[in-house]
Amino acid sequence: MPPTHRCSFRSICRFFLCLSIAGLFVLHPKATFAQTATISGFVSDASDGQPLELVNVAVYEDNQLIQGTVSNQDGAYVLNRIPPGTYEFVVSFIGYEVYRDSIRFRADVVINRSITLTQNAEAMDEVIVQTERVSGAARVTAGQQTIRPEDLELLPSPDVTPDLVNYLTSLPGVVSVGDRGGQLFIRGGEPSQNLVLLDRMIIYQPFHVLGFYSAFPGDILNRSDIYAGGFGSRFGGRISSVIDVLTRNGNNRKFAGAASLSPFVSSIRLEGPIIPSRVSFIASVRESFIEQGAAQYIDTPLPFAFGDVFAKIHAEMNARNRFSFSYLRTHDRGTLLQEVEGGTPAEDIRWNNTGFGMRWVMLPRFISASAELDVSYTRFESRQGLVAPLPSIPNEGEFSGQIRPSDVPPRKSTIENTHVGLDVSFIGDRVDGHAGVSVRLTSLDSQLEGLFQNIDLRRVSLDEAAQYVQLDFKIGEGLRISPGVRIQFYQVSIDPRAEPRLRIVWDKGIHQVSTAFGLYNQEITGITDRRDAASIFTAWTSIPQPTRRNLRRDIRSGRLPGALHFILGYRLVTNDNIELAVEGFLKDIDNLFVPEWTAFPRFTTNLQPATGKSAGFDVRAEWRGNKVYASVNYGYSNTTYSAEQASIQLWYGEETLEYRPPHDRRHQINAISSWELLGFDMSMKWEFGSGLPFNRAIGFDAFILIDDLVNVVDIPGAERVIYERPYNGILPAYHRLDFSMSRAWEFGNSELTLQGSMINLYNRKNLFYLDVFTLQQVNQLPFVPTLGVQFSFN
Repeated sequence: MPPTHRCSFRSICRFFLCLSIAGLFVLHPKATFAQTATISGFVSDASDGQPLELVNVAVYEDNQLIQGTVSNQDGAYVLNRIPPGTYEFVVSFIGYEVYRDSIRFRADVVINRSITLTQNAEAMDEVIVQTERVSGAARVTAGQQTIRPEDLELLPSPDVTPDLVNYLTSLPGVVSVGDRGGQLFIRGGEPSQNLVLLDRMIIYQPFHVLGFYSAFPGDILNRSDIYAGGFGSRFGGRISSVIDVLTRNGNNRKFAGAASLSPFVSSIRLEGPIIPSRVSFIASVRESFIEQGAAQYIDTPLPFAFGDVFAKIHAEMNARNRFSFSYLRTHDRGTLLQEVEGGTPAEDIRWNNTGFGMRWVMLPRFISASAELDVSYTRFESRQGLVAPLPSIPNEGEFSGQIRPSDVPPRKSTIENTHVGLDVSFIGDRVDGHAGVSVRLTSLDSQLEGLFQNIDLRRVSLDEAAQYVQLDFKIGEGLRISPGVRIQFYQVSIDPRAEPRLRIVWDKGIHQVSTAFGLYNQEITGITDRRDAASIFTAWTSIPQPTRRNLRRDIRSGRLPGALHFILGYRLVTNDNIELAVEGFLKDIDNLFVPEWTAFPRFTTNLQPATGKSAGFDVRAEWRGNKVYASVNYGYSNTTYSAEQASIQLWYGEETLEYRPPHDRRHQINAISSWELLGFDMSMKWEFGSGLPFNRAIGFDAFILIDDLVNVVDIPGAERVIYERPYNGILPAYHRLDFSMSRAWEFGNSELTLQGSMINLYNRKNLFYLDVFTLQQVNQLPFVPTLGVQFSFN
């Protein structure tokens, strides 16, 4: 933040830090739980071993509640402050048989009791009601929204297995570049400003080149928490949003699996026990089928190939410990633009993610708390270069019969990340405490060269550490106040960066009011040539070198890229299964570094300082009937950047240039409906987005450096573009209607599902790219009918 704000923000940070440390001291078991007992454990489903979340765990004496709590996302619970004595221990969850036992509790003794609950077939329909209490299109609280796998099935999809990205793009404030490209902008933030986690692993580019797919197929997911802003102290290193995805465990009782085929993707999933009731696995493989499927009957080039592999092993080590190991590998390749004579040359882009990580969830014997240790390594590689169409050439690997790099050297970027984190949660009657420490080692390597550009090699290693404290105060009958602070040590500097956070939620009957505030910083940035709306190549780099030479001074003065978030929301839940939500937001971004505005048609890593501001609101409505579902949302957003660059005054006569970035979509509408009719499940989605800004060129020339006697006739010079003011043009509006219909047939323990889908039902010609020199137009997908089949067993 600017120096004029530093004193007040520092005072806020000190207040939050002192409050949080004092709260953790109060919560420490030696200080508060003396002469009382504690019981902790895990709750799981007896049929497949899956952890059960939001299970009610309580102790009673003569039908009077003594203490109660609920299980978390790992099925773990900690119930403390129990007076010594013998009580009835009750574990209950809607749709399951109630577990009861009589337990004698002794002072200063932590009892461990893990429970498996058996489903009650007569009440299983009520499980859906319980799940809806924490997820749904209108179930948003101060920017945070939980998404369950069953939520994904409400939307049409070209594949039988739904994908998380289709749900994300239906949310207000989420802007995508279309049905190709694989990038999301959330409430004004850039893709590189989003923190995406899979089982606590950082994934830098989780979205595939074809916009319907990501590294998150619905059949491996447990839950996904989306923070469009205002996220808590546990998360750091990004200044826009968080997508926190947790996968489910494999079935540890019996084997199960599925195989599917559609014109876009083929997939297979297998899961089952390694050691029954103790150790399980789940594995999923998907590979694009476009060239053999959809490309055969669509009169539009689809030069895309992608796939992903996911595997997870989960082990119940003992009654107090759960261990899991996850692995992810993705690959993408595509040509976003086809070469036209005199137009933009075709470019091939490819990227891949590799990641593996370990999660160890534990209930320590000596304290009334739960803890989680995370260790992960991820690597992201991307490459872009000119390509040339060639006939089929044997032994040419993945380019056989398709495309291969030209002689022009490509641009490359690699980022590697090693992360170790420890989080501890203390559960109290009126105050819960959360604290954690983490260390992150990041390595960046970029080689950027190409047409009209000199070689740019850059290798940077970044080491950082962080610690955080957050308290959750439960006041009265519905007020929750969660202050926290994150202390970030960049380059393991002795001068930390403090980031205060605050979330407040007030529930009063059918009404909920929520607000969030926070400061956020980011040391690395992703550079993309935003002059070209179709450019998705991202070079990961650190903040500019002159700044990094004086990193301690920059941390003190606030010159790291940072953002201030503020969110205010209201939600209404009626008795008629209707939910309404309204939420406003503000993101004020300082020390934002964007690519230098240049007249040369080339990718550049030269950065210029800028500030940004994104403000807006969204309105959501959701209705759930017996066999019918409907939701509609509207989002308004206004994002502007102000850049400073020496040459700007020469071009435009102004020292500071204010403009709309190319992802500034002002208006969005999404309408979704699903219903069941005559045994068929049907779903429909209509989406609308106002036009995005783009650059208009009014001409071009050639620049020749006159530093000697030069024959300008023989020297071609360096090509330059003469632009209007940046992003002064507006592309046409985008809208599309998708429809899906499916039916399943059961054969004992097996099931066969057929699904028919229609993408872009009324064949709207939505623009993806416009070459400003030749007016070459590349549209998004036309009307595409699909038919998918899936066979599953359990």
